[in-house]
Amino acid sequence: QVQLVESGGGLVQAGGSLRLSCAHSGRIFSIIQMGWYRQAPGKQRELAATLNSLGNPNYADSVKGRFTISRDNAKNTMYLQMNSLKPEDTAVYYCRVRGLGVDYWGQGTQVTVSS
Repeated sequence: QVQLVESGGGLVQAGGSLRLSCAHSGRIFSIIQMGWYRQAPGKQRELAATLNSLGNPNYADSVKGRFTISRDNAKNTMYLQMNSLKPEDTAVYYCRVRGLGVDYWGQGTQVTVSS
């Protein structure tokens, strides 16, 4: 049974930084994509950043230059370094791992940026 567990969320002032972590237990074969999504109150869930199977990143325009996605295969962990945070970054952040025929989501971690 694969589980994704996020950590690292919290309350931070505008301009501050946070690093989110997503650790997955269990073996996931043929990972197609790993990524971070976010959902603000009253809005649809949206992509923040992803890594494809080659490790190439893709970022939403709203986070480019401020967020960095990375992974540590030895630790089965994915990260999202978030710098220069803005109040509009406030959301629940979810990690996601897609493999062949499988699609796993974490439970989410709250990020709140105060102005």
